[in-house]
Amino acid sequence: MDFTLSEEQEMVRQTARDFAENELRPGVAERDANETFPAEAVKKLGELGFMGMVVSEKWGGAGFDTVSYVVALEEIARVDASTEIICSVNNSLVCYPLQVFGSDYIKDNFLRKFATGEWLGAFCLTEPESGSDAGAMKSFAVRDRDGWVINGSKNWITSGKNCDCYVLVCKTDPDAGYRGTSTFVIPRDTPGVHVGKPEDKLGIRATDTVSLTLQDVRVPDENLVGEHGDGFKIMLTALDSGRLGVAAQGLGIAQGALEEAIKYSKERVQFGRPISKFQAIRNKLADMATRVAAARQLLHYAAWRKDAGHSFADEAAMAKVYCSEVATWCALEAIQIHGGYGYTKDYPVERMLRDAKITEIYEGTNEIQRIVIARGLLGEK
Repeated sequence: MDFTLSEEQEMVRQTARDFAENELRPGVAERDANETFPAEAVKKLGELGFMGMVVSEKWGGAGFDTVSYVVALEEIARVDASTEIICSVNNSLVCYPLQVFGSDYIKDNFLRKFATGEWLGAFCLTEPESGSDAGAMKSFAVRDRDGWVINGSKNWITSGKNCDCYVLVCKTDPDAGYRGTSTFVIPRDTPGVHVGKPEDKLGIRATDTVSLTLQDVRVPDENLVGEHGDGFKIMLTALDSGRLGVAAQGLGIAQGALEEAIKYSKERVQFGRPISKFQAIRNKLADMATRVAAARQLLHYAAWRKDAGHSFADEAAMAKVYCSEVATWCALEAIQIHGGYGYTKDYPVERMLRDAKITEIYEGTNEIQRIVIARGLLGEK
């Protein structure tokens, strides 16, 4: 089995790494402290083709494979996890389901704008009373002449304030259970769409995370993604893809924490020599590197399965669980290696820990991922 990146994949990795170092690193701490949305960086990512990486060139995308996609996201998250998740959501939760299920009208009028970076997208699923239990959602759409009228509320929407358009899942037949949900695209400036105050979060503070209230929001039939009743199927497809993006985010954070720990261990002198010379520190670094390498192979395998046309839901769940937990663990170890300095904002590892924790929660908590994995093992799907 060949684990070497192709020439094109290596080019994508280097481009993403250069962008992260030159465009993201200089202001990452300030954006985190001030909760500043990286608008200029997102625009440049669009110009590089990173906002629609796996979208067909026919619809304005870059046409890359999924391995290239997760490689790029790792490099971005290694420096700035906030910018990574903005890019990930636009790719995985917005572009991907529209490419798979959208009509030519949807692809030409919405997907193309998302893929080129002209528009930024947001995904609306979770509600105040339905998190892991998506079937308990209460937002609903009813037929009205040549379109739909939508009412309800959504929360935890990444990029919800700064986006141009939403991909939203709601009920369209309350008596049909999971088969009674549908998906719509809703431009942000549609009358009746009200954006709430951004959440004051522990981590990924340079992203905006908001709630959304919809009051008699009218959308035409053309804005329905797929068929009536396809909402739950579309949601699962989007989340499977999204978990690869979150896994890449966790992997990038873990890699960044390892690099910071190595750097500091060489600079910090105690008892007359760098602490990198002490076996206790060397053991920590070795364990961090081993887990990062294992996480990377697990993620790349899941991405490879997707590219090969194999089922990848279980592998995406495994990658999401492992990469996210490695992120938190490596960030904690990096802080321990930094000692008291790691607990201050003078060093990036404290931000990495704050950013890491959410990777264990969104795109389906790790507890839910373990349920998904166990069902696959037991043949219960």
